[in-house]
Amino acid sequence: MSLTLPAGVALPVTASVLVLTQQPGNGDNGGQGEDFGKSSPVGFLVLILFLIAVAFLVRSMTKHLKRVPASFDDPPAAEAPEQAEVEEPKAAEKPVKDSSATKAD
Repeated sequence: MSLTLPAGVALPVTASVLVLTQQPGNGDNGGQGEDFGKSSPVGFLVLILFLIAVAFLVRSMTKHLKRVPASFDDPPAAEAPEQAEVEEPKAAEKPVKDSSATKAD
């Protein structure tokens, strides 16, 4: 089984394909001139500045991530009474001001 197109249909299709596949003949290569794809020194400088900025951002982010605790969970209840016992003797060790010593000065 073969497919054949009538002449009235095939001619416009063939003509449109030829027009679409041709290169522009007026000297405009669609922005692809002699220097297309080449970088300028200014572009290279901008690229280097972006790379330096990324390096500083990575360094800063690494510092901040090292400060993040391993877990954000509350400490277990068993540790809480031990901490309270440790804090009480410190309060008892504080010297009490003698009111008579301050009046003598």
